[in-house]
Amino acid sequence: MRITSKGQVTIPLQIRERFGFLANTDVDFRVDRGAVRLVRTERKRGQSRGSGLVARLRGRADTRMTTDEILALTRGARRS
Repeated sequence: MRITSKGQVTIPLQIRERFGFLANTDVDFRVDRGAVRLVRTERKRGQSRGSGLVARLRGRADTRMTTDEILALTRGARRS
């Protein structure tokens, strides 16, 4: 495995699945007796994965559509 010029490395799928490193998982690097360990960052009490995702998305919408227009898109055409 090689570190890119941006300092990135790909974590193999088997390791990500085994240890639950999903997309947007917060991680930390810890030095332990001369080795570097990748560990999941502990969440603050009361903060779920879902609430973290919502917090990251809040304020990013840039649509000029009304709520009714958005709902019409998600519900599809109404039948009479």
